[in-house]
Amino acid sequence: MQAKELVQLIKSKKSPTVVDVRSGFEYRSGHVPGAIHAPTWKILLKIAKLPKDKNAKLVVLCEHGPRAQMAQGLLGLYGYSNVTLLDGNMAGWRRAGLPVEK
Repeated sequence: MQAKELVQLIKSKKSPTVVDVRSGFEYRSGHVPGAIHAPTWKILLKIAKLPKDKNAKLVVLCEHGPRAQMAQGLLGLYGYSNVTLLDGNMAGWRRAGLPVEK
């Protein structure tokens, strides 16, 4: 999903669940508004707090991409069927000057 599309969905209150898989330190330093924190390791161990609806639209991001790709694969294995990645991840989000929540 393109960052500008996600911003518009957030503003219109129609945002998919945004899943930030970075570390706690990274998440606390600034994240996409409304994003839930679910580090990749918590997804792997099935202890992340994720939507119960496995058809819910999820947008996954990390800082640069590898952790998000791993999380996307894990979520697919766990039955989530509508998982996409945020283009550019958090680094791209910040470069674009988009809003960050702390």
